[in-house]
Amino acid sequence: MEKTWNNKAWFMVLPVLVLVAFSAVIPLMTVVNYSVQDTFGNNEFFWAGTDWFTDVLHSDRFWDALTRNLIFSAIILAIEIPLGILIALNMPKKGLGVPVCLVLMSLPLLIPWNVVGTIWQVFGRVDIGLLGYTLAALGINYNYVNNVFDAWVTLIVMDIWHWTSLVVLLCYAGLVSIPDAYYQAAKIDGASRWSVFRYIQLPKMKRVLLIAFLLRFMDSFMIYTEPFVVTGGGPGNATTFLSIDLVKTAIGQFDLGPAAALSIIYFLIILLLSWIFYTVMTTSDAQK
Repeated sequence: MEKTWNNKAWFMVLPVLVLVAFSAVIPLMTVVNYSVQDTFGNNEFFWAGTDWFTDVLHSDRFWDALTRNLIFSAIILAIEIPLGILIALNMPKKGLGVPVCLVLMSLPLLIPWNVVGTIWQVFGRVDIGLLGYTLAALGINYNYVNNVFDAWVTLIVMDIWHWTSLVVLLCYAGLVSIPDAYYQAAKIDGASRWSVFRYIQLPKMKRVLLIAFLLRFMDSFMIYTEPFVVTGGGPGNATTFLSIDLVKTAIGQFDLGPAAALSIIYFLIILLLSWIFYTVMTTSDAQK
């Protein structure tokens, strides 16, 4: 019997395609258009080719911001992934503690990014902030506005507080999906706590860890709101990441051509690094 196809289903998908076109494709094409042209106003454009891309790639400002982004993302991943695994391993698997822990872990994720930045901006102030006032009372010279090290520590701790819960929830979902038969067999064999983690829990969490790794990398590499609210990219340019530099170029200086070229390069870097991470992690998993 020949199988028939019902093409009417495409009419159900059409509104989604139109929405995606307006929200993603059309703005992307606008950015591409600006990245290869120059304008002096009055809606008059002149072909610039790859000049803006060349200027961005030969700019020390771009490479400095990119280096800050990579360092920040590396620190965040090195802390949040192991910390999230550790917290998930110690969360209760049964009883009343389960919903309590899940709710507590979910609370930081519900706070908007700009509110998180405002909270830590006030929290770190020496005059009215609990953290700043406490450190000053202990004799620690803490000032995230003027000190580069303090600014970086504040942003890192803030991101850990805000996003470690995501890693915890993903790891916890992977742990609770492990059948009890694995643990019973390990108990019979006299396996240690480390052996259970190494040969049972960690392999079963690889998929969710891949998701957590990619999500946290992309979020940390695209971070904008929190450092903009807390430090404004300072002191100096110490916390000026690519996202902040892009906004300064597009809105502050109104250089639409360089900003468009920078945004495309920014997007391609995120896409390339995410693809590399995904390929490496899935390939190593398939070889085992």
